[in-house]
Amino acid sequence: MPLFEKGRIIEDSWQVAQDEQPLPDGDVLVPLSRLAEGLGRNDGGRLGVVLSVGDRVEDLATALPRLDLVCLTFPIFRDGRPFTQARALREHLHYKGVVRVDGHFLPDQYEFLLRCGADQVVIPEGSDPAVWQDAHTRFTIAYQPSLLDERPQGLGFRRWLSA
Repeated sequence: MPLFEKGRIIEDSWQVAQDEQPLPDGDVLVPLSRLAEGLGRNDGGRLGVVLSVGDRVEDLATALPRLDLVCLTFPIFRDGRPFTQARALREHLHYKGVVRVDGHFLPDQYEFLLRCGADQVVIPEGSDPAVWQDAHTRFTIAYQPSLLDERPQGLGFRRWLSA
């Protein structure tokens, strides 16, 4: 499936570890249940972890310095827990690596994913990249605080006013 970053399609060099199979060489994404196995390998490839909505990002606290990528999974577009997971990774755990989002979400959610700390999204096979690019530029004003380097509008603007 196409990988989208900063409004454009990029090449994906990561392999997803399959259950009951040995970990592949190179850059590999492992489920949280196989994280210890991934941390123990020594092939020189990068390591990432795939979290489901039921996984706690706090469980990654000690492993985060060794992870190059954390992939968050949307089971359905109405489930907002990956937004919270992304913010927790960035704001509370100070994760500096790549945050990727996969699963079922809408182009209209793309800009908000970026505002929550996501770097990459896996867009569904057969999707028109122009729709995702348009979603990236369509929304120029947001009212909630963001992890992006931008000045809030509306009620979020109050913290910039002098008392």
